Amino acid sequence: MANIAITGAGRGIGLELVRQYAANGDRVFALCRDPAGAAALNTLAAASGGKVTVHQMDVGSDDSVKAGAASTGNDKIDVLLNVAGVTGPTEAELELGSSDWAAWNDAINIMTMGPLRALQAFLPRMEAGAKVINFSSQLAASTWPYGGYYAYVAAKAGLNRVMRSVAIDLKDRGIIIGLVHPGWVQTDMGGAGADITTEESATGIRKVTADWTLDRSGDFLKWNGETHAW
Repeated sequence: MANIAITGAGRGIGLELVRQYAANGDRVFALCRDPAGAAALNTLAAASGGKVTVHQMDVGSDDSVKAGAASTGNDKIDVLLNVAGVTGPTEAELELGSSDWAAWNDAINIMTMGPLRALQAFLPRMEAGAKVINFSSQLAASTWPYGGYYAYVAAKAGLNRVMRSVAIDLKDRGIIIGLVHPGWVQTDMGGAGADITTEESATGIRKVTADWTLDRSGDFLKWNGETHAW
C-alpha cells in the first residue's frame, strides 16, 4: 500500500485517479479547493472504508497549501500528483488587443507556483523513491502548432522548466520528478469531443507513474508512456 496525495481531486482526472488508487488498495489524500462542493469525491470517500480522506487545499494560496498538507497527518508520502489547474483566459488573447492580467496571474499562480507550493509542503515527508508527478500539457511544448491560450501555455511551460530544475536539485535525495501530458481528455476542460476518457488517462498515468525511474527524473512524458517532445 502506498500513500498518495492528489491535488485537484474534486473532479475530472483527479477524481478518477482517487478512485483507481483507492481500488488498488492505496491510501489516498484527496485535496481539493472546495470539499463541500465535491459531491462525487465525498461519496467515494464515504464508501472507501477509510482509504480516502478529503482535505481542503487551494494550491493558489500558501496558507491553504500548508494547512491542507498538515491536515493529512505525518505519514510519509510516496506519490504526489499535482493535478489542479485552470483554463485561463482564451478568446481575449486571440484578439491580440488586450489581456486580462488578473486572470494571467491566477493561471500562473495555480499552475506554475501551485505545484511547487504543494511539493514544498509534502517534501519533508518524502523519502528516496518518492515521486512528484506534475500535470503539464502538450500546449506547453514548442512543437505545439497552434496559437491562442497564452496564459495557459505560459503557465504550463513555466511549470515544465521549474520542475526540471527541481528534478536536478532533488536527484541526490532520490526523489523523482515527472511531467506528464494527460492526453486530450473528456473533462469539463477538455470537452465531450476529446480523444480519451478520464478512465483511460488515469489508467495510463498510474502506469507511467509506477514505471518512472530516477534516471528519467525531469522528463516530459505522455499519458501512454511515450516521450513528449519539448
